[in-house]
Amino acid sequence: MAASEQPNVNRDNRSGPPLDPSLYSIDDEAMEFMKELTGIKDPEELRQHILGVQAEAYSIFPYRCIQRFSFLSLKLGRLPAYKQLLTLGRERKGAILLDIGCCFGNDIRVAVRDGYPIENIVASDLHPEFWELGHKLFRSTPQTFPIPFVAGDVFDPAHLEPIPPLYSPPDTPVPQLSTLTSLNPLRGHVSAIHASSFFHLFDEDQQFRVAQALAGLLSPEPGSMILGAHGGRPEKGYRVIPGLRTMFCHSPQSWTELWDGQIFKTGTVKVETFLRERERNDRADIAPGTKSHSLAWSITRL
Repeated sequence: MAASEQPNVNRDNRSGPPLDPSLYSIDDEAMEFMKELTGIKDPEELRQHILGVQAEAYSIFPYRCIQRFSFLSLKLGRLPAYKQLLTLGRERKGAILLDIGCCFGNDIRVAVRDGYPIENIVASDLHPEFWELGHKLFRSTPQTFPIPFVAGDVFDPAHLEPIPPLYSPPDTPVPQLSTLTSLNPLRGHVSAIHASSFFHLFDEDQQFRVAQALAGLLSPEPGSMILGAHGGRPEKGYRVIPGLRTMFCHSPQSWTELWDGQIFKTGTVKVETFLRERERNDRADIAPGTKSHSLAWSITRL
């Protein structure tokens, strides 16, 4: 891929807008989910609990999804391909699900609640502190929520080395998830990968590298899938976030072309994309009526 002419996202930039409790928003479904998992039934007590964990997490790294309470949106359970994921977990024996960029582990907790076998799930994030805060947020422990967590940087080959996708079964044994210290032993063994609010952290070239690396983990068995959602645009290019940075966004067409033809051989995967528009109301310095787009998607091996 050609090098981007725009500046790369600075992954070490620890500046961000201040936290604003007025942005706290949780819909009825998410409220019931949080009450169920935390045991906190009073809405105001639950709000204060969430605000406390949010503040701790934001001090570790000021991701916008933390500042805007996006971790309360139950993203995985609302993806168009979610039912397909649950069916895969139910019908394929030992179907490993990797949640990459898992943050608090909120999405895989939804999958576990809805029946995905907990023993087949593994989570990974750059910041292990977020995983620990997930236990605090949901009032769980490694014993009550025993999903293995593997900390690491997706751009570190010792953690996740990009390799071409496999088109025949791997010649390595399926690793025991609890023994993993990197994601590399999972090459060709992962049935499903969830990656939401993740790809848009990176520029175009970096997104290509991450796509390569994740494709190398995916099982060649038909039905294996990658799914997620992130910032998008009707036409690929940069979205300027006032006062913060630029964000490279794929369009539905460019995202499809990336996976079907560049990452995987043409015609060996089915790519589905859904571009959603919403009005920005999360910052006072954004003009009323400003629109932004998110891209929900899935890639399924044929």
